[in-house]
Amino acid sequence: TMAHARRFTLCAAALVGWTSAALHTRVPTAALRRTVSSGARTHALASATAPAANPLLDQAALPRFGTIDASHVQPAMSELLGEFTRGLRALEADLSVALRSDQPGTLTWASVVERLERLRAPLEYSYGVVSHLTGVKSSDALRDAHQQVQPLVVEAMSSFQQSRPLCDAYRRLIADSDAAVVAGDAPTLDDAQRRIVQSALAEMELAGVALEGEAQARFNAIKLELAELATTFSNHVLDATKAYGLELTSREQVAGFPPSLLAMTAAAAAAAGNAHATAEAGPWRVTLDGPCYVSLMQSASDRSLRERVYRAYATRAGAGSAFDNSATVRRVLELRASMAALLGRESYAHVSLARKMAGEPAAVNALIERVRDAARPAAEAELGELRAFAAERGQAEPLALWDVPYWAERRREALFAFSDEELRAYFPLERVLDGLFALVDKLFSVAVVRADGEAEAWHADVGYYKLIDRATGEERAAFFLDPYARPAEKRPGAWMDVCTGRSEALGRKPVAYLTCNSAPPVGEMPALLAFRDVQTLFHETGHGLQHMLTRVRYADAAGINNVEWDAVELPSQWMENWCYHRETVRSFARHYKTGEPLPDELFDKLAAARTYNAGLATLRQLLFSKLDLELHGDSNAFRPSQPGAGGSPFDVQRALAPRYAVLEPLPDDMFLCSFAHVFAGGYAAGYYSYLWAEVLSADAFAAFEEAGLADDSQLRRLRARLPGAGFA
Repeated sequence: TMAHARRFTLCAAALVGWTSAALHTRVPTAALRRTVSSGARTHALASATAPAANPLLDQAALPRFGTIDASHVQPAMSELLGEFTRGLRALEADLSVALRSDQPGTLTWASVVERLERLRAPLEYSYGVVSHLTGVKSSDALRDAHQQVQPLVVEAMSSFQQSRPLCDAYRRLIADSDAAVVAGDAPTLDDAQRRIVQSALAEMELAGVALEGEAQARFNAIKLELAELATTFSNHVLDATKAYGLELTSREQVAGFPPSLLAMTAAAAAAAGNAHATAEAGPWRVTLDGPCYVSLMQSASDRSLRERVYRAYATRAGAGSAFDNSATVRRVLELRASMAALLGRESYAHVSLARKMAGEPAAVNALIERVRDAARPAAEAELGELRAFAAERGQAEPLALWDVPYWAERRREALFAFSDEELRAYFPLERVLDGLFALVDKLFSVAVVRADGEAEAWHADVGYYKLIDRATGEERAAFFLDPYARPAEKRPGAWMDVCTGRSEALGRKPVAYLTCNSAPPVGEMPALLAFRDVQTLFHETGHGLQHMLTRVRYADAAGINNVEWDAVELPSQWMENWCYHRETVRSFARHYKTGEPLPDELFDKLAAARTYNAGLATLRQLLFSKLDLELHGDSNAFRPSQPGAGGSPFDVQRALAPRYAVLEPLPDDMFLCSFAHVFAGGYAAGYYSYLWAEVLSADAFAAFEEAGLADDSQLRRLRARLPGAGFA
């Protein structure tokens, strides 16, 4: 599950349909590291004033992360919710009066959409900051504060999404624009404005605006409970991950560990109280945090250790544990099915897909089956090759789930003559960032400049960067980068989230959060990235660039907003392709000790290994996609009219495994209990989006690869046409 935990999901705010999506995926340059001199803040949400006593109420600049604590949450949210509620009532009253007039132009874009945007902005901004901190600096006090205010935010969201005057005003805006065209005049809404209004109407329909009385009350109660369950689910996964620790004391137990894993596990042991732990002598503490888990499964010679750690990972937050998510999984599915029934939809999958490119479950199933027919034979052949390889090298036992990563890595080393550890030496974080930022500069004519002194951060490892337009010198956007894993307070995975979005009405520029979970530096050893971590960094940067480089003037269509969910992964996967572009990789891949560039021979091996075990990897993705879709649509198990007809969600997983997996999962596999994309994020009946967008991104990258990086005019033309990217 780790390879696909580095993905794109929603923050708690967006779980209830409130703010922009957080982009969650598959988990400072030396030249540009200079600090930019502090100047006037350009990301203000309001005119500059003296800092508020409560930092969450200070919206004149970037968040004051250095001073925000849990005690600020409830007072700030209470004040902002009160202002929002009063403002919405005033807006509805004014709209009701205007709607009684038949005179065209009584309602305008400014009087409806921009007014609502200004009304929502303070609450969205501050609640977004709180939600962000729960993911990167979690604490019991912050969790409690977040859970206290979340129901109130959900209610506020429902109040405007179910506002009849607002819905009628949107319809009037469309009608007035159409009438102007019929009369031979210019439309009163431009294309982007029309899309925003039409999208808002579709969203309101799915938010229950047409429901009345008990049906609407039940719908809102479901929405509230789902938000609470999503928070609980996410907290349980984090708690279950950080609660596990296995101390190893003998060199035999750590046989096969590469130096980076020995250093990482010794540091974990020291942090747990063994102050004298060293990479050479131990003890070594194994955790379920991503960098540790993946490296151990690929390298540990001790088969019993691999089995023990695999079982712990596969049952995280499972039934009977201290952080049991199994009942939450079932309850979430029941509530989503009930929500779909209230909306008159066949299933929750139909609700989810109503605003995606695929449109309906049949289209997704057709894609899954076509890819499955091609991937299954390849996966079976790859598994057979692994079995033979393991047997030839002395494994007498049948190949088990905890053997596959280990022998896959050994076989890859034999076939392509390189190891992950050998590659890691060429990818120190600072150099990777140099290359990434140089690529961004080349593609989009923006310099990425470190500017830590201009923003407070929530941790010392977090960097703050500005994007400066090469042609004008204008600051176009900014972002925070939080690169390293912190299992005690930071949730697993990698994601992009929104601090502020571009808005002409608010005079606001975009600021993003880019969050990864790579292994941190240990002692004098710099942070060395595994190649998969390089891909993750490029992936999240792709999401960030879509958010930050948008030229759209209106907040609700700028950047990642109003992009169909199954297309939103296009820029991120497009950026990943550059990790296999020779010129790009050679520009930054240098040995951290010698400075020698990555040898051409080693890059050729890396490129040749790109499709290694692609059948197994694809089939695994298809299982996740099909399971997600089945649980939300094709199975009758969780529909209110047929309670329990199909058994438990785990029965559905087991039933699908023979068709979509070449090795049966463990009988006690609890994967669903940590499937945060679906149960604590925005991917319900949407996990297939990675596969869908991969096709689009491959086509887009091919056009850039064909043009090359030397022709600036070609690059400008292509980036303006990059589908769904918002870069134009």
